[in-house]
Amino acid sequence: MAPLEGRVSEENAKNLKTNEEDKTNLWSQILNEVQKHGNPKLSPSKQILVLGDNESGKTTMVAKLQGIENSSKGSGLEYAYIDVRDDYRDDHTRLSVWVLDGDPAHAHLLKFALNEVTFQDTLVILTVSMTSPWGILEQLQHWASVLADHLDNLKLDGDLRQNRRQHTMKIWLDYVEPGDELDPSSPMKRSSRNLGDDGEDFDGSRCRKVSTLTNNLGLDIVVVVTKTDYIQNLEKEQDYRDEHLDFMQQWIRRFCLQYGAALFYTSAKEDKNCDLLYKYLTHRIYGFPFHTPALVVEKDAVFIPAGWDNMKKISILYENMHSCKPDDYYRDVIVQPMTRKTVNRETEILAEDEQAFLTRQQQISFGGGPPAIVRLGESPVRPPITGIQASPRKLDGSKVVSSPGGEGVLANFFNSLLHKKTGSPAVAGAKTPGNDSLTDKVTMRSDAAAELDRLARGGKKPGPGSSPSASGVDFNASDC
Repeated sequence: MAPLEGRVSEENAKNLKTNEEDKTNLWSQILNEVQKHGNPKLSPSKQILVLGDNESGKTTMVAKLQGIENSSKGSGLEYAYIDVRDDYRDDHTRLSVWVLDGDPAHAHLLKFALNEVTFQDTLVILTVSMTSPWGILEQLQHWASVLADHLDNLKLDGDLRQNRRQHTMKIWLDYVEPGDELDPSSPMKRSSRNLGDDGEDFDGSRCRKVSTLTNNLGLDIVVVVTKTDYIQNLEKEQDYRDEHLDFMQQWIRRFCLQYGAALFYTSAKEDKNCDLLYKYLTHRIYGFPFHTPALVVEKDAVFIPAGWDNMKKISILYENMHSCKPDDYYRDVIVQPMTRKTVNRETEILAEDEQAFLTRQQQISFGGGPPAIVRLGESPVRPPITGIQASPRKLDGSKVVSSPGGEGVLANFFNSLLHKKTGSPAVAGAKTPGNDSLTDKVTMRSDAAAELDRLARGGKKPGPGSSPSASGVDFNASDC
């Protein structure tokens, strides 16, 4: 039997050890409480991945989130960042943004933005444009398939991916209407029961029956329909009615149900829902407070947070559908218009013949009648000599009245040129039929040369009635 003093010392040692363990557990509890309820810094590892076709408004949307007006388009995989500031905790960080090109050939670049390291810190935005509403559903399904295939090729830890799927499911289950979270004991509190349409508690098998979270990728997803201001053009030019818009919306919302995604209708041109999108993203990524309820009244500014929607709410849109049914094939109702390709044919320009152009300019410079018209296909010839070819009678230079300007001298000179016979030698003092004497020719030419010289120096133009064209004479410089 051990002595009494030995037993007391052993008990003291056990008590001391127990006290030390309690102190250690106490400090661990305090550290855990600080981590849970303290003011942690904004994580710099968070990021956004933007997917969508070309011309779907990805770059403009990112520029709006950055708070800038001008945006530059790139190719491949673009990188940008958004300055995020938390005034409550006096902290700020940079939220990374990756924008993938819409060309399917660049899908392999996803590994640089979304990989095993960044998987749990990534929020995905799927963008479609209202300028091509007939391709919205097809584009959403395409990019969701690209994203799912990429995740399957990653070497992700099975437990990590399952935890992320449970996190997405928890968002739907824990969704509470804004304002109801202020009083948890309120009998009017409306928690999310959107995984069961009849209002019962969530059950995994029921979730699949109502097509909710059937394609849970374990990622936070936001569907953004851009350029909603184009709805006005669709109504005016393509005769879109409310039932067409409701038909599109119910298909998009059903897609969002399958992937657990939120939905935004935005317009950068009219600045609709752009600021709200920024607030919602920071709420989902950093846990910032967000108190905006779902918006379904305005057809171009729809907002549906993740966890709010269900098939019963979507069925409200069915009331406006008269010419179509909710389950009709999407492209049978939202038909792509036929566009004719316009062929730009360049007009062939035929250059005017040089001689015809010079002849016309000669007539204008001498103040004659309207220029001769040269028709395409005809040989460019000098305009006909009126008065000579049209009439068989000959002009008599002596009958031309000399005007003070000397136009009669020019007329006599041109008449002499017209009646000159080539090939007959000129004999001094002799006269030939139809021509003047050689002396008269020399005198006439000298007078004509003097008159032309005077006109050239003085710049005086003969009147319209006395020009060579008006008198029926065609002037050719080679005859002088």
